[in-house]
Amino acid sequence: MTENRETQLLADVPDGLFIGGEWRPAAGGATLRVIDPSTGEVVKEIADARAEDGAAALDAAVDAAADWAATPARQRGEILRRAFDLLQERKEDFALLMTIEMGKPLAEARGEVVYGGEFLRWFSEEAVRATGRYGANPEGTGRMIVSQHPVGPCFLITPWNFPLAMATRKIAPALAAGCTVVIKPAELTPLTTLYFAKLLQDAGLPAGVVNVFTTSTSGAVSEPIIRDPRLRKLSFTGSTPVGVKLLEQAAGGVLRTSMELGGNAPFVIFDDADLDKAVEGAMAAKFRNIGQACTAANRFIVHRSIADEFARRVTERVQGFRMGRGTEDGVTIGPLIDDRAVAKAEALVKDAVDRGAILRTGGRRGDGAGTFYEATVVSDVAEGSDILREEIFGPVLAIVPFDDEDEAVRLANDTEYGLVSYVYTESLARGQRMIERLETGMMGLNVGVVSNAAAPFGGWKMSGLGREGGAEGIHEYLQTKYTLTPNPFG
Repeated sequence: MTENRETQLLADVPDGLFIGGEWRPAAGGATLRVIDPSTGEVVKEIADARAEDGAAALDAAVDAAADWAATPARQRGEILRRAFDLLQERKEDFALLMTIEMGKPLAEARGEVVYGGEFLRWFSEEAVRATGRYGANPEGTGRMIVSQHPVGPCFLITPWNFPLAMATRKIAPALAAGCTVVIKPAELTPLTTLYFAKLLQDAGLPAGVVNVFTTSTSGAVSEPIIRDPRLRKLSFTGSTPVGVKLLEQAAGGVLRTSMELGGNAPFVIFDDADLDKAVEGAMAAKFRNIGQACTAANRFIVHRSIADEFARRVTERVQGFRMGRGTEDGVTIGPLIDDRAVAKAEALVKDAVDRGAILRTGGRRGDGAGTFYEATVVSDVAEGSDILREEIFGPVLAIVPFDDEDEAVRLANDTEYGLVSYVYTESLARGQRMIERLETGMMGLNVGVVSNAAAPFGGWKMSGLGREGGAEGIHEYLQTKYTLTPNPFG
């Protein structure tokens, strides 16, 4: 039954490019293959866009821009709300599709549908709240009108690890603000975005407002779009090196940019923490999405007096995980996205152990087909180890001990990244100090998951620019105009 359901679902996913409200093949009929990382098998062939396809997608977004910007905010919001309702009806299909193309366990994929859907609901409500202000200037000689306007056509580039949520997190605020978009999903997980474009059609979105292309040659197709003077906004989620390159390309057109880049999240546990809660938070912060999340805890900085006990508890929990294909009952650890991810996890663990770390459990790639790597715990990690400097993006929990608060802060801030941090302490004063001292754009204080559609998501330092979600999210797609009028009273 499950196999038949998968076959039917994959057949329902469009295999073309979505441009100007129509599905079409790529120029020259080029195709790319989508792989199930749990089996290594091809699940579908889809259109592989070329530069002329990207140009056509931008043409369509530009052609639709004026009408969509003039569409009443309430109407834009109602389309987003219909999309939210349709997503609830089709949630099992979207969850299964993400599990097939990305590998995450089905239970986690269902959670992503809930999370991704909230951006549709949130920004359907925010669409009517993008207001300005009116008032007298200080001299009393005139009246100031401050108004908000759509920034214009947008290019959105999403990563492979959260195929639905990253699409809705970008598309929803853009549409709410009155912008049209071209979106390029990751080559590794493009099916969810294609299926979501079909849902937007069903929700009544006008042709050309959202355009989707999939490609195996991202740079060749994306760069001409970014350098086109008609484009006014670029939003990217992915690695910092790629983000820097895109910023360089965007500079020529002085584009508005939003960059959600790499992370190296510290998870700090003080000696006064509730250890039961800290362990629960650690499991969520580390192993959600098989550790393949920019918000995943990367470095567990634990007070020396409780480091061994923490290591013992998390090791016991990890040894109870079941690794396998995400559609199987009871699976908690699915495959990593590809062989490169497995090789990176292996190399980071080996380097840590070579420098004296203790391998508590795991540390091996899976047997047979698929790109599996065991959930792993390493403790007593030495400073300078690669695993403390590089984003792991895998199910590896690395523990480094500390002795006092100043040392914990130094270790936590010892990175070029600043996306999110996690702190466990029962001291209110210490928690307040950590809010002030840790150099991250987000923080979980005694909680292991911080993402929420109503909250501003984004980082400091090399972790990016701008915010997604919250009241701040829609303003990334709006530009401000100030108008002065004469004093109406003379």
